[in-house]
Amino acid sequence: MLEVRCLLRSVRFCSSAPFPRHKPSAKLSVRDALGAQNTSGERIKVQGWIRSVRSQKEVLFLHVNDGSSLESLQIVADSSLDSRELTFGSSVEIQGQLVKSPSKRQNVELKAEKIKIIGNCDAKAFPIKYKERHPLEYLRQYPHFRCRTNVLGSILRIRSEATAAIHSFFKDSGFVHIHTPIITSNDSEGAGELFQLEPSGKLKVPEENFFNVPAFLTVSGQLHLEVMSGAFTQVFTFGPTFRAENSQSRRHLAEFYMVEAEISFVNSLQDLMQVIEELFKATAMMVLSNCPEDVELCHKFIAPGQKIRTYAKKQLFNVAAVDLLVPGVGELFGGGLREERYHFLEERLARSGLTEVYQWYLDLRRFGSVPHGGFGMGFERYLQCILGVDNIKDVIPFPRFPHSCLL
Repeated sequence: MLEVRCLLRSVRFCSSAPFPRHKPSAKLSVRDALGAQNTSGERIKVQGWIRSVRSQKEVLFLHVNDGSSLESLQIVADSSLDSRELTFGSSVEIQGQLVKSPSKRQNVELKAEKIKIIGNCDAKAFPIKYKERHPLEYLRQYPHFRCRTNVLGSILRIRSEATAAIHSFFKDSGFVHIHTPIITSNDSEGAGELFQLEPSGKLKVPEENFFNVPAFLTVSGQLHLEVMSGAFTQVFTFGPTFRAENSQSRRHLAEFYMVEAEISFVNSLQDLMQVIEELFKATAMMVLSNCPEDVELCHKFIAPGQKIRTYAKKQLFNVAAVDLLVPGVGELFGGGLREERYHFLEERLARSGLTEVYQWYLDLRRFGSVPHGGFGMGFERYLQCILGVDNIKDVIPFPRFPHSCLL
């Protein structure tokens, strides 16, 4: 405890330490530089990758991007600063004065005083070509480079913003975030399409399990959220899930992200449907508000005419369940009310020979049980839905599917 207090005091001391009087050039992201209000010659430093190079007799023009925005920052320099190493894809650090641009295409530009090359790039050998609009299928061959393109950059910024929006919605709605395990002994879906875990190398012991029971990569956090719903009235989780489906379809992955929620004291599907609709709308509105240029790029070049909208709900009544189906994607949300009747569950588990394995699940119904329900949303399918991306492999940084595990 004493060590913790000393650490906290150190943090407070460091955070209140005065800044040096003579500051070097302020380091700005491209996004912040483009949005700067002070354009009267403030000296700044920008780091990023060259997106274009145009050398004239007396002037050198560069466009530099660091991933913070779709738009690049224009660099204007004396031609004496030009070199053979200033090529598309090279990483650079540039210091100079941020000034108002005479061009109508951008508000500011950086008048370079010093250009430092951090990493060279052989533009001829680089698989991503300048001014070439590569198909998404082509880019999948290069998971280590495709994030440098405008389209994938926009998708990944939107993905980041949507992640923050989902967490914000649940926090503002009073949900508690639960980290459910990736390794589990349960199959909540009952599909049997599981990745079973076994130790490798010297740890592998014949006829023994590392955890004493068979263990799998999770297909859903539902059962763990049901446990937590006995102590918290509203819980959610947001993490990776795994399905061992031998599918090459445009809507399936072996590893994908799921948003799942469980709510106690719920008696009707309408209660769940209201949360589902509010989550969809709130997340979409925040993405539109914070990433307008990125969304516009996706709709312009990936899915012309695509608009974010809330789709009709279709109820599929099977043990009080509801699905949200959307065109081109299929099932986006799936949820329902949970079976709370102890004797009914006991009989079903007995017939299936699973009473011992799921005794804990029966215990939840014996001690302080309440009516509850929940839902799950496939995060990648959500991104497909709002952006009009045809293939799910293009909305996740590193897609995993049968016969493909690049990187």
